[in-house]
Amino acid sequence: MNILGISAFYHDSAACLVRDGEIVAAAQEERFTRKKHDHGFPSHAIDYCLKEAGIAMDDLDAVAFYDKPWNKFERLLETYLAFAPQGLGSFMKAMPLWLKQKLWMGELIAKETGFDGDILYPEHHQSHAASAFLPSPFERAAILTMDGVGEWATASWGVGAGNKIDLQAELRFPHSLGLLYTAFTYYTGFRVNSGEYKVMGLAPYGEPKYKDLIYDHLMDLREDGSFRLNQKYFNYCQGLTMTSEAFHDLFGAPPREPESELTQREMDLARSVQEVCEDVMLRMARHVRKETGEKHLVLAGGVALNCVGNGKILRANIFDDIWIQPAAGDAGGALGAALFAAHQVHDAPREVSVDGRGSQRGSYLGPAWTGDQVAAWLDRRGYAYTRHSNDDVPGATADILADGKVVGWFSGRMEFGPRALGARSIIGDPRDQQMQKTLNLKIKYRESFRPFAPSALVEDVSELFELDRPSPYMLLVAPVKEERRLPMTDEQQDFFGIDKLNVPRSDIPSITHVDYSARVQTVDRRDHPQYHKLISAFKERTGFGVIVNTSFNVRGEPIVCTPQDAYLCFMRTEMDVLVLEDCILLKEDQDPLDDDIDWRDLYELD
Repeated sequence: MNILGISAFYHDSAACLVRDGEIVAAAQEERFTRKKHDHGFPSHAIDYCLKEAGIAMDDLDAVAFYDKPWNKFERLLETYLAFAPQGLGSFMKAMPLWLKQKLWMGELIAKETGFDGDILYPEHHQSHAASAFLPSPFERAAILTMDGVGEWATASWGVGAGNKIDLQAELRFPHSLGLLYTAFTYYTGFRVNSGEYKVMGLAPYGEPKYKDLIYDHLMDLREDGSFRLNQKYFNYCQGLTMTSEAFHDLFGAPPREPESELTQREMDLARSVQEVCEDVMLRMARHVRKETGEKHLVLAGGVALNCVGNGKILRANIFDDIWIQPAAGDAGGALGAALFAAHQVHDAPREVSVDGRGSQRGSYLGPAWTGDQVAAWLDRRGYAYTRHSNDDVPGATADILADGKVVGWFSGRMEFGPRALGARSIIGDPRDQQMQKTLNLKIKYRESFRPFAPSALVEDVSELFELDRPSPYMLLVAPVKEERRLPMTDEQQDFFGIDKLNVPRSDIPSITHVDYSARVQTVDRRDHPQYHKLISAFKERTGFGVIVNTSFNVRGEPIVCTPQDAYLCFMRTEMDVLVLEDCILLKEDQDPLDDDIDWRDLYELD
């Protein structure tokens, strides 16, 4: 049975193909169109999934869309009516797209794909819940989903057992942890629905000076993690912004202008809302454990990308273990919808992995190219490269890293989800104190405060971090081991705000954040053998089984998908070396990039 899952028309559109309950392929539309957070119909992602599965549209048994459009439309109408005549501008802006397109999803899917069979519409949080539990390594687990909003739900909990999920309670719009966090994302000058992780990264530079103000005025938080938000301070129900004038008055200033200088105030705001988010996540988790009695927890929804909060849940020992869907946001809704249709509707059997890794297997679910394909393309383009055996590539790359070079690493199937996991990554030496600055300013062209993540051998993770289990999807933050930390001088201890960046904090300084934490990815040789060999080779040369890993893209662009994308990113940054499967390209050997070329003509790979 072949089922296609689709998410679209909010942000991060995606497609997923599930066959007999097993995930065959999944990808986000942005990777093909090169439009970051592309929300359009995922035609390219669908084409890829069908190709990877070796089937045509006629071979599909069903299509599953990740939410119920009519229920979401009902929520929009009721909200507009509740605030009328306020919100007329927002209403007039939203309605044409709904009336012309979003309400007629069945007809749209048929038009775009030619599919004329069954179309299923699980609820938004059912899709999230299915994506959290069904690929997990647990036979049974409590389920917790948290995001901005689906149809009406903003959070839900329930239980997964065998091949079924059962959601038992929900928190409803407009009371939303995701929207609270997004309001502060907007207020601190970052982009809504994409800048939330910047707020999380900025938080350790600040103090929680505004936390009491949030609890006193914005949020009535209860012991079970449910809460109410005072809508006086928000504008997302009736306007085109997230926060109201009352919010600005309460915090003493209008929103920060995007791209303007960051001040200590923004850092304190970020720390305050981050701590509130962690409080809510912990209370919800404790409540779910109490109500369900389950030993394991699975998480999905955009808030589940808050890896600091996830790490707090893990270290609180509320559950024996937790598993987080790597594509926890709306892109993962496509995967969840397909799995929901396969297991919940069509009763496909679910086999739980005996090795504890789950069925998503590293989330390497996107397209790949062979070394022969890459070499043939490089030859056609006339780009200089040397070709190595697959066995020699990890050692050669490790030598380059140990020499302080920055490497673009393109290997195997592209990752599904927002994190680069060693298939489309930019990598470096974690021992280099200047590596964070180099990557931010010369490669990524982004804010200097942004931290970088480590990719560590799964067998070495406990020697490096306060983490006793795998973290394959970079969704758990853990402290760097005490014995690896460097003592600070009296002068360094007086640093505050962004000046904290100038203090080396451990013997792996480029992946140690200012609060001694790291967003850890563990690498298992069974999931990505070549990436594991690379880090192992680096360990042989340096004694460190860990490297710096950041996504292969520059600010404002999606992660690269094709060798062409990778080459362009390599040439337009100060990256030193590009590894395309078994082909290694040195920057000094390349001719200058001809920006007059229409690069769309060069997408000629099969």
